[in-house]
Amino acid sequence: MDDWSGASVPAIDGIRVGIGGWNFVPWRNNFYPAGLVQRRELEYASRKLSAIEINGTYYGAQRPSTYAKWAAETPDGFVFSLKAPMRIMQSRVLAKTGTQVDDFLGGIASLGDRLGPVVWQFDIGRKLEREDFTAFLDLLPAEIDGRRLRHVLDVRDSSFVDARFVTLMRERGLGTVFTDSRDYPSFADLTTDFVYARLMRSRSEIESGYTTEELGHWADRARSWAHGRHPEDLPYIAVNGTPAAEQRDVYVFFISAAKERNPAAAMALIEELKR
Repeated sequence: MDDWSGASVPAIDGIRVGIGGWNFVPWRNNFYPAGLVQRRELEYASRKLSAIEINGTYYGAQRPSTYAKWAAETPDGFVFSLKAPMRIMQSRVLAKTGTQVDDFLGGIASLGDRLGPVVWQFDIGRKLEREDFTAFLDLLPAEIDGRRLRHVLDVRDSSFVDARFVTLMRERGLGTVFTDSRDYPSFADLTTDFVYARLMRSRSEIESGYTTEELGHWADRARSWAHGRHPEDLPYIAVNGTPAAEQRDVYVFFISAAKERNPAAAMALIEELKR
């Protein structure tokens, strides 16, 4: 048996670090061991990271048996976050998507205790109407099969992301995404008892995607979030009204940009957090 097959990477002070997906050809040259068969890539990745964001579900939900299989290939303590299918967020009337929402959430319940946050991504070009959007939030259940659901609203319409949006998320106890992006709204307002960050600035010319100094700063910010504070060097819309918390669970994903470097960035951040 491989020496990594039974290992796991626990959350560090409630901080989980991961990447988007696990099937990416360049990773077979700089992340996965030489000769590792593709069917074992999830098994390997889930023992080097503490979370993975599943992007494929954005393009189409899977069968419950597939989610159960993914869960079985990962170690205790590991979690997935998942993007909801885009057909839901692209519906003309969001308030009428209840059946689709229930079907998707019913399927991913098969992940059991591996189920982490659920991301509802509204892409650029999708103009939202506040009343319809608020009605959509009413469709998001607080739990499924007795397990709490953590919903994350990733709204990329910059005209919609304002103090009213932040206040609504706080009233509902829903998460938002800190994108650290030049292309999407990037704000670090805390709206609930967990933080969801998607770091999108890795660079190909750096082996670890980010410099050691940059990773040190992200480790400091993650620790600040985990201890209920908000980092003072990030952009905010409405700091006043931040929900009080002694501690928060934190999810940090290295996404997009120089994707080939993201596993190295995630593992380097995990090592930085251990210091």
